[in-house]
Amino acid sequence: MPLISEYKYWMVDKMITSTSSSQVKHIVNLQKKSKSRKEEKQFVVEGIKMVSEAPKDRLVKVYISETFKADNEEFLEKMNYEAVGKDVLEIVSDNVFVRMSDTQTPQGIMAVVKMSEITIEDMFGRDMHINSMNGKNDVNNNTDSNNAASKDDNSKNDNSGNSSNTIQPLLLILENLQDPGNLGTIVRMAEGAGVTGIIMSSNTVDIYNPKTIRSTMGSLYRVPVIYVDDICKAVDECKEKGVKVYAAHLKGTDNYNQKDYAQPTAFMIGNEGNGLSDRLTQKADELVRIPMQGKVESLNAAIACTILTYEAVRQRL
Repeated sequence: MPLISEYKYWMVDKMITSTSSSQVKHIVNLQKKSKSRKEEKQFVVEGIKMVSEAPKDRLVKVYISETFKADNEEFLEKMNYEAVGKDVLEIVSDNVFVRMSDTQTPQGIMAVVKMSEITIEDMFGRDMHINSMNGKNDVNNNTDSNNAASKDDNSKNDNSGNSSNTIQPLLLILENLQDPGNLGTIVRMAEGAGVTGIIMSSNTVDIYNPKTIRSTMGSLYRVPVIYVDDICKAVDECKEKGVKVYAAHLKGTDNYNQKDYAQPTAFMIGNEGNGLSDRLTQKADELVRIPMQGKVESLNAAIACTILTYEAVRQRL
């Protein structure tokens, strides 16, 4: 199998040098148009971190600038994109790459990635292997074990001193969030907190927006996310699975830290300016509030989401 470093001998004549190239137009459309991303179920990521962490089975194309190729052959050899497919790697002239990029200072590498195919069913629990020696968690998304995840929370010890736990569902339900940076921050936080899934209303900002993608710092690949046409129906599905649904709301009578989140839990977070709609608020099992002082009436959506989620994490330790 040839190494990526050998590509320079047969790909030099294939360099994309024109902004009128169909591939360049395709990338620009995916970068700028949510409709194109939804129709093709693909999105664009940029930079070494985002490209190198992309699941190989979801890679469609990798584009590198001529300068990146010359300066990073060792990296390209290590990534071994030949294993993905002979035509997965494309070289682009520097000036054309700038046209394709959504950033002011492109790193010289981007990729087209297929969206993951997730259902709400996939979010109701995951098997977690906890290494008690180094404190690191190895989380496996396993559809076959999802049902067991919501039924059995017993720990099992193995001979290596590790314990294998089943974590209870911990979901975020987001309605009409509009700030890409907020959503990206929530996704990144969700990975750190072990959130089993994020359910979003169809009018929430596109999670595959380039700014949102950058904000996730790669967590988008590892946190199950889904858009739904009927967010209220999705809440009903969660309840049917035994998930208790809490709404962060100014009318909440109890502080958020007075509830039991060790059980299957979902937190609903609303629009940055208007909060949750009345229709969705009525679906909550309970309304909770985050106590605040001064003249502050509400918190940034990502901050509120983090406070609630990490209280659940604290209770589950």
